[in-house]
Amino acid sequence: MTTSGATNFLVEGMNCGKCAARVTKAIQAQAPHAQVEVDLASKRVSVTPASPDPEALAQAITEAGYPARPAA
Repeated sequence: MTTSGATNFLVEGMNCGKCAARVTKAIQAQAPHAQVEVDLASKRVSVTPASPDPEALAQAITEAGYPARPAA
């Protein structure tokens, strides 16, 4: 899920729609206008527009219970 103008994350522990909703909520608490795309199969999350502080978003996702790190 490499998207130009987006910040991508690898997120562990997501396996259902509720997980995706929790991750989306955590991201949008930090970036209210962000568009979030979750791919459960690949455990990837894409946030558009790109975040100026991907580490802060990764921390918010991790605090929601899903260990996350920025993807290459």
